[in-house]
Amino acid sequence: MRTITVTRYVTPLREGGSLPAIVEADDDGMYVLKFRGAGQGPKALIAELVAGELARAMGLPVPEIVFANLDPVLARTEPDPEIQDLIRASGGLNLGMDYLPGSLPFDPAVSTVSAELASEIVWFDALVSNIDRTARNTNLLMWHRNLWMIDHGAALYVHHGPDDFRHRSGDAFPMIKDHVLLPLAEGLPEASERLTPRIDQQHLDRIAGLIPDLWLQGPSAFATPADHRAAYAEYLFNRLNQPQAFLEEAIRARSIHL
Repeated sequence: MRTITVTRYVTPLREGGSLPAIVEADDDGMYVLKFRGAGQGPKALIAELVAGELARAMGLPVPEIVFANLDPVLARTEPDPEIQDLIRASGGLNLGMDYLPGSLPFDPAVSTVSAELASEIVWFDALVSNIDRTARNTNLLMWHRNLWMIDHGAALYVHHGPDDFRHRSGDAFPMIKDHVLLPLAEGLPEASERLTPRIDQQHLDRIAGLIPDLWLQGPSAFATPADHRAAYAEYLFNRLNQPQAFLEEAIRARSIHL
């Protein structure tokens, strides 16, 4: 993964409590910056990183994710005290996603997506327990007539709290019933058959290995950051390779709600 340095705070995106922002970086690119010091804390960045890079490894459409260095001195030029505080609280390493200029939110009433891609996205969101892909907040964008998946900070909700989350790898995901693409997901078993073999232990170790030590501070059941990263890889490996209760739950939810 690339690392960029934020050179200019452009504008806030006032969505939810995280207050992401469009920023400019030293590579002249524009990014949506997710702040480590936002209300959800660094675990939202971990979920964004792990789920986003896992989706990319599977071949799903996710904008480029980068590490983003932020100098707290940028707070001096911001008139909004809330933004000043957020920048100061987020000095150091944060997370950015490539900004897609001119993109529009996915609207199930007018946007089109194939049953194959819809099935893959539903299966993937059930795998990573992403609670935030509903009709109210799709976290999907249409850009150049293609669908893009964004905002995975609400995924992996099992990692919140100080407990060891690995024992929950076999959990189903009942909230998949609210997924905006579930009605279109006609081929969930086939999606699992396509996507599961694309990820092995090496992929998961690489993705988990990206998590910075800085984001793993705080109460934890794990002795070291390395143990914590290994737990993410083990959790996802087991979730993929034991009977996929999350897949069966998605199939059941679709049959009920059609």
